[in-house]
Amino acid sequence: MLKVKNLCKKNGKLEAVNNLSFHIEEGSIFGFVGPNGAGKTSTMKIIATLLRPTSGQVLVAGEDVSLNPRRVRQLVGYMPDFFGVYDDLKVDEYLDFYAASYGIPLEQRKRISADLLELMDLSHKRDAYVDSLSRGMKQRLCLARSLVHDPALLILDEPASGLDPRARVEMREILRELRTMGKTIMISSHILPELTELCTHIGIIEAGQMAACGTVEEIMRFSQLGSSLKITVLDQVEETLRLLQEQPFINKVDVMEKTVELPFNGDEEEMSRILALLVGQGIPVVSFAHSHNNLEDIFMQVTKGVAQ
Repeated sequence: MLKVKNLCKKNGKLEAVNNLSFHIEEGSIFGFVGPNGAGKTSTMKIIATLLRPTSGQVLVAGEDVSLNPRRVRQLVGYMPDFFGVYDDLKVDEYLDFYAASYGIPLEQRKRISADLLELMDLSHKRDAYVDSLSRGMKQRLCLARSLVHDPALLILDEPASGLDPRARVEMREILRELRTMGKTIMISSHILPELTELCTHIGIIEAGQMAACGTVEEIMRFSQLGSSLKITVLDQVEETLRLLQEQPFINKVDVMEKTVELPFNGDEEEMSRILALLVGQGIPVVSFAHSHNNLEDIFMQVTKGVAQ
């Protein structure tokens, strides 16, 4: 659906995007993360045809954003991090205005508006003024705005910014529903744990370059930290430690009170063998948990905080 190859964007001496390459498969949800100033918004604006690249190529469904921007705008729905709303318009008038700007006929606009308001759970606000909506409702309305022309690719820059936990959950469920409808979604966010739950693929950008990119599972394995086992025992901590250190594939064990933690990237059979070993030796195991790294851990490891 989206192919970015050797993309560069310079603003004077500042290199906002530096030889960036990645692709997004059709029907996936791609999480685009990075420190402030890493080049996320510049990249998204180039894909949405709002900025011209200095060099490189961006293809949306085979269409070049530089050579055929008008066609690309029909394929892309863009929701910026800071969006404008016309406060003196009612909700249905707001959607009708944007649908008209795409040349959609009046009767079709009415149907599209009704369908999108239902999808965003805003049907009951059809006659309300935009200015009266809550922050979460305005976010959903602007997402609806980006969908009026039925784009194949959605570019969402911080769509959950400023939302309370309930509104973020609602937004996440809407995005999942849009994926089931066949939409491909590129989303940037600083709420990293939620991206892990939502996305199929993750790209981590820093200083205009891709630091890590792949499926969520690949990104989780990318970290040198690996996952870990946490074993809590009722007593016999020293004996537990001795038994674990005797295993050839275990080279590091940390102890905190009655909990033993060790790096672990094995499979379920290896976990089962470790648990059977401890229980077989009479160790009173209270809990035995396999803990995966989260995206925040990997983000901190991969990035160095280098801003443009």
